[in-house]
Amino acid sequence: MDFLPAIVSALGTMWWLIPVAVVLALIKTPWFKGMVGEFLVKLAARLRLPADVYHAMHNVTVPTPDGTTQIDHVFVSCFGIFVVETKHMKGWIFGGESQPKWTQKIYRKTVAFQNPLRQNYKHGKALEAMLDVPGEVIHSVVAFTGESTFKTPMPANVIHGGGYVRYIRSFRKNVLTDAQVQEVIATIVSGRLAPTWETHRQHVAQLKSRAEPNAARQCPKCGSEMVLRTVKRGTNVGNRFWGCSAFPVCRARQDIE
Repeated sequence: MDFLPAIVSALGTMWWLIPVAVVLALIKTPWFKGMVGEFLVKLAARLRLPADVYHAMHNVTVPTPDGTTQIDHVFVSCFGIFVVETKHMKGWIFGGESQPKWTQKIYRKTVAFQNPLRQNYKHGKALEAMLDVPGEVIHSVVAFTGESTFKTPMPANVIHGGGYVRYIRSFRKNVLTDAQVQEVIATIVSGRLAPTWETHRQHVAQLKSRAEPNAARQCPKCGSEMVLRTVKRGTNVGNRFWGCSAFPVCRARQDIE
């Protein structure tokens, strides 16, 4: 008995299962979950941060001495410049302000990730170098989205969910004039790299290269070769970092991403 016609007929009537399966698989990917987290952060800002006061820019990639850095969200206002790093994670989150690595724990699985405050510090410094403003007007904010719970005390600028909006709105002292706000916006717009897929691809490739122990790199301060070193003492003993080969004449260093 030939079952082929029946199979073809069944596949013809159930063709819709294929795109449904693709969509379900896509929803489970970290990329999609991250996109949802970014959308929620943007939505909270759109609803609760007046656009005429807080000027939003998203996915801002700016050049740095050692490549590029990618900032999730920047809000420019007369109350300051707010640099927001988003983390879409679930499970228990452990970390401290001075720890180089934080920990995500989901049941018996434990994953270490870079301290987002350190990560965002680099973002703020990149903007400070680009803009003609004092560093005190740039504020770092870390917003966790997703079903995560902080299991250790966190600094005031590390917030879960839409609470990051309340933190931003808690700054009520004017530190920039309207003219300075417009100048900052224009400088970021002209200085950022185009928000394209190619820009993102090159940034990711540069991050991978920066983490590659055999990759050659130059000191952003003096141009000498950077070499891998290990912390010998203190709370970070054993951690590795990139240090300038001209040390102690040049003390430039970079964390391993």
